[in-house]
Amino acid sequence: TITLQGGHVDFSDRHLPRLFTADMRDLGGRIEGLSSAAESRAQVDLRGQLRSQSPLQISGVINPLAEQPFLDLKLDFHDIELSPLSPYSGNYAGYLIEKGKLNLALEYYLEDNRLKAKNKLFLDQFSFGDEIESENSTELPVKLAVALLKDRNGEIHLDIPVSGSLEDPQFSIGGVIWTVVKNLLIKAATSPFALLGAMFGDSEEDFSHVNFAYGSSSLSSAEAEKLRRMAQALADRPGIDVEVSGFVDLENDEEGYRSELLNRQVKRLKYLDLVKNDQLEEGNTEENVVVPVEEYDEYLWRVYRKSDFPKPRNFIGMTKKIPPAEMEKMIYTHTQVTPGDLAELAQARALAVKGYLIDEGQLEPGRIFLKKPDITTTPEEETTYRARVELGATVH
Repeated sequence: TITLQGGHVDFSDRHLPRLFTADMRDLGGRIEGLSSAAESRAQVDLRGQLRSQSPLQISGVINPLAEQPFLDLKLDFHDIELSPLSPYSGNYAGYLIEKGKLNLALEYYLEDNRLKAKNKLFLDQFSFGDEIESENSTELPVKLAVALLKDRNGEIHLDIPVSGSLEDPQFSIGGVIWTVVKNLLIKAATSPFALLGAMFGDSEEDFSHVNFAYGSSSLSSAEAEKLRRMAQALADRPGIDVEVSGFVDLENDEEGYRSELLNRQVKRLKYLDLVKNDQLEEGNTEENVVVPVEEYDEYLWRVYRKSDFPKPRNFIGMTKKIPPAEMEKMIYTHTQVTPGDLAELAQARALAVKGYLIDEGQLEPGRIFLKKPDITTTPEEETTYRARVELGATVH
């Protein structure tokens, strides 16, 4: 049996521009049953306190003396004040730590040189403070990453599983954990809303863009549902503001715009007929009125007849009725779509997203900002749909 009482460890790191010190107090506990026998298991129960305030407990069973070491340990470390770690955050993140506490719940299992580990981290009220100069600091947006990870209660919960073989020279617990953290930072920089979707449980969902039918600024039910989930996630992260940018697809939106314009004209005539005949139902508008399939050709004919362009005439000089497909083709041919029309379409898409986030998503208007980009910019990823609204995230 190994017994420890009243242990005390002082630690200093003088390799940093700012000196870091820490001390462990009241270290104590025991290890019972140490043996090099392969099947033996020693009981471990160790306790201590960091800076006399943050309790540490390590418990479980180990056999470090066997040819193939074994361990099954739990480590619980609570209420670790993070502001004293500012020498590290300043050097590597470029910011001092204003405040925050860290709680660790670690479970490590080693058998046959294979390690399985659970690393659960809970950061409470963590926030960065002043920015400082450091040659070693990352250029990744650490403040944005924190704002994305932090919920409305100021809490960050991370669960980082680690597994691997100790016989693999490339395997490193610290390396795996750092890779996970680094990937979070990169994701925050490049696709913040994809990261938000993953944290919200939609691992395949990407909240960074909203797609529209060609020529349209109306949200589909699927895209509206995506915005609803995104708004729910944003409501839980009040430190994030949203930037909304509308775009068009030059190859397809022009034709889609012509089709959408014709559809609006048909709906308007149907709406006016309902008003005239006192048949308008509650909630009907020009935008949502339904034109039955069997009535479409007649309304199309009325739009065609009133359109101001040369049309085929019959033998008495009246506008000749031609097949519906030909009427549509002639209307499209004589409908001019200007760059200004496409700019308005991009703006209408952005406004549709902003309006939904405010009206249906219940987000504060002050958190949503319209941007005016080059509306024909090609998406960074080739697979991204071009008739879209892109969403960006900033920290306020």
